[in-house]
Amino acid sequence: MVQLSEDERETVRRQVRSRRITLADGTKIPAIGQGTWHMGDDPSKRRAEIDSLRLGIQLGLTLIDTAELYGYGKSENVVGEAIKGIRDHVFLVSKALPSHGSRKDLAQACENSLRRLGTDHLDLYFLHWKGGVPIEETIEGMEALKKSGKILRWGVSNFDTEDMEDLLDKPNGANCAVNQVLYHLGSRGIEVDLLPWQRARHMPIMAYCPLAEAGSLKLRLVSDPIVKRVSAAHQITPLQLLLAWCIRRAKTDGVIAIPKAGQPAHVIENAKAAAVILSETEQKELDRVFPRPDRKVPLDIV
Repeated sequence: MVQLSEDERETVRRQVRSRRITLADGTKIPAIGQGTWHMGDDPSKRRAEIDSLRLGIQLGLTLIDTAELYGYGKSENVVGEAIKGIRDHVFLVSKALPSHGSRKDLAQACENSLRRLGTDHLDLYFLHWKGGVPIEETIEGMEALKKSGKILRWGVSNFDTEDMEDLLDKPNGANCAVNQVLYHLGSRGIEVDLLPWQRARHMPIMAYCPLAEAGSLKLRLVSDPIVKRVSAAHQITPLQLLLAWCIRRAKTDGVIAIPKAGQPAHVIENAKAAAVILSETEQKELDRVFPRPDRKVPLDIV
């Protein structure tokens, strides 16, 4: 396991704390969290995954995102083991499938997640994507869970601007705390309208796949000459650069990135990315090779 001295750990923790964002209720959370997609799929990796999550918590990456869908509960089991005894230090996030969007099914899905996670509440609970259940009923279910103390906040995932407008038109829809969507240097469509829309309403974006973990675009990004040159200038890896880019305006835009790291060495790299501040010149160079769209495009989803 990768070793850091206590002084090195404190330096990283301080850097992570400097990049926190504030939710509407005043809660501060790190701009870099820990994703868990595919954790638990391979039993031979379980120990490393648990060690990685615990190390991340120690370094200040206290936001952990999981879902009932991930490994059909296996990821939540891994997270539950990782946070045992340190639950109070974690901002715990999970998601319900859209097929569980009714008030009754949402309550049962939440109970199942809580059991696997070994906790009595979630800090944030998402509807994983929009499904066939009327959103009004899902909101009612989320509000009931909040009233019961099973969840402290709720949000949505993979909602585009029109979906968010419709959501906020519904009773209690404005209580949505966060929208989680795909966002990285090679997928910038949300910058056209969704990100500004949420920024104007002080509603953070949680970016999944900030390192382009899904699909073939990751190789193109990390091998790009500009990405490699800017990375070298900061003495970081291209993946650290992608993460630093994603949270470059975390406080003003309210962007939280949740990269997965199943190895302790990768967790350390992710945490250290909090210290990287890209200059305006560097951002413009990256804009030239990976520009945002000049018009609205469909929301990218994986």
